[in-house]
Amino acid sequence: MARSVETRGFVAGRRGVGAVVTLGATAGLVHGLPSLAVLRRLRLRAAPGLSGIGTADHVALTFDDGPDPGSTPLFLDVLAELEVQATFFVLGNLLERSPELAREMVAAGHELAVHGWDHRPMLLRGPRSTYDQLARTRDLIAEITGQAPRFLRPPHGVLSAGVLVAARGLKLTPVLWSAWGRDWTAQATPRSVLATLAPDLRGGATVLLHDCDCTSAPGAWRSALGALPEIAARCDDAGLRLGPLADHGLARGQAPSPRRSPASA
Repeated sequence: MARSVETRGFVAGRRGVGAVVTLGATAGLVHGLPSLAVLRRLRLRAAPGLSGIGTADHVALTFDDGPDPGSTPLFLDVLAELEVQATFFVLGNLLERSPELAREMVAAGHELAVHGWDHRPMLLRGPRSTYDQLARTRDLIAEITGQAPRFLRPPHGVLSAGVLVAARGLKLTPVLWSAWGRDWTAQATPRSVLATLAPDLRGGATVLLHDCDCTSAPGAWRSALGALPEIAARCDDAGLRLGPLADHGLARGQAPSPRRSPASA
């Protein structure tokens, strides 16, 4: 018996809903797939440039989450004593409150890079919001310091398709890390930071530390600060230069190719 018009309409409706759900799931997969890069061991094998693997005789020293007038100046003092420059991935909302500190950082030879406007994960933003947040931070860095930033590290190191599209449009190179100190926990100490870093502190590495506790345990930054002299000493003993990403031999624009164009955002 032929289906009734009503039955045929119901079936067609279910197929339509199924197609919409499938398209939505596919779009979500494309948006979130780059977030797998947060898995450090996988990333090191599949995307060494994204992991910050650079020149074999250089170690890149990077800090996230500042600038913070309560802690960042202490890092600047220690780095000055060590005669070491670093790359600071800054949050726009903190940078806006401390423009003079940012100018002091650049005057001391440090490099500012984009971490986002706030620390909200980029997976929770759509493509347009992602672009606007990153562009706003990039433009503020350039306005305050007179130097356009080259590098981008999203909050938590979590990429999205929107981040990759925005990075390409803004001429920013995404760089995560190959070594970290787990310096954001309440239990972290200089000794624990050094022990965590040790297996991966080698030529070509990019080190992740934090100069601010805005998203960490209160005062956790002291563990990274206390570890800095020994990190510098170990690099020196190994014949490795320690410095910013600008000296790390990373080519601009080495981001993974996004699968969506700005027009489809």
